[in-house]
Formats: sequence, structure tokens, C-alpha cells
Amino acid sequence: MNDLDRVAASLRRLPPSCGPVRLVAVDGHAGSGKSTLAGRLAAALGDAPVLHLDDLATHEELFEWTGRLLGEVIEPLSRGETALYHPYDWVLRRFGAPRPLAAAPVVLMEGVGAGRRAVRPYLARLLWMERGPEDSWARGRRRDGPGLSDFWDGWTVAESRHFSGDPSRPFADALVRERGEGYEWLPGPAVAASPNQIITHRDDSPTAN
Repeated sequence: MNDLDRVAASLRRLPPSCGPVRLVAVDGHAGSGKSTLAGRLAAALGDAPVLHLDDLATHEELFEWTGRLLGEVIEPLSRGETALYHPYDWVLRRFGAPRPLAAAPVVLMEGVGAGRRAVRPYLARLLWMERGPEDSWARGRRRDGPGLSDFWDGWTVAESRHFSGDPSRPFADALVRERGEGYEWLPGPAVAASPNQIITHRDDSPTAN
């Protein structure tokens, strides 16, 4: 069993945090690897639903999407109902047709600000991608190419402003570092190391097999 399987098993054992759902947030700087981790965790959980917060943000509201998240996603999930949210089309600059998000036993939510103050009461766990802002942003710029350079210039200012007023990392249950193969899981600032926490070894370590 590798680390992601172990983490998935520990997430399934958590008490529900949002109605019947264990809502798990993956936060970190843009370009830090949140989407990849969420996708791998979802697979380890048997294709758990994943909400990408880029679908709730817009060009004009990079971080002012709390109301949409609470109204379209959190409230239905808390009642055990399938959520219907309207994903934003970043090319057409408008919201699209409603998309379902099932009230599964574990639902993953990834994006910058996923661990924000207004959302933390509904979270079973908050995971933080442990990669600094400059390194993360450089990776994101390389990924998106020079055509989005102006967008990234504005984004980095907005992200810095957001985390300055509403930081997530101090409340993280686990810090996740990418390694050459797999991840390293460390106790987050919000918890003390104990056998019950999500802290393991890297996926490629001998004890992870």
C-alpha cells in the first residue's frame, strides 16, 4: 500500500464534516501541484468527486467566490443532496450549464483559497501543498505559456493580497511536498504529530510498501 492509498483510507475513516460528506480541501499557491494531488487522491479514493475552484472564480472575481461555493455546493452537500454549480468558461467569460457534484463519502475541493476562513468549518481535512509562491508561480507560468503572462502578473498580486488577509497554511492538517516519486506528508501547523494524523513517508520509501 503506498502513501496515497494510506491517506485515502484515513480520509474515509474521518467523521463527516459537511452533512454526510467528508469535505477535504487541497490548498496552496497557484502552480504548486494542487490539481495533480487532488486527481491522484481522487483515484485512490475510487474516483471521488473533485471540485476545482477555478470553476467558481471569474476574471473579475478571482477570490470573491465564497457566496457561490456556499450556496451552490456547501449547502446542498450539507443536506446530503447532489450539488449543482455553474462552471465558469475562461475563454467565453461566462458561466456554463450546471454541473453535478455528488454528496459522496469523500469530496475533494482544490484551488487557491480552498482553506479560507468561511469554508474551514465544513472541512474534514485541510491539505497544503508545501511549495513557496515564487517557485509555484514560475511553474504555473511555464505551464500556461507567455500568452497568459499578463494574467499571471495580476494573479500574483491578487493571490498575495488574499493570503495576507485570509491565510490557509496556518490551519492546515498536513503539509504535502512533491518528491521525485510520490509525496512527503508532514504534520501541518494546526496539529501535532501523532499516529492518527496524515503523516507518512514518501511513496518511494521502504516503509511505504
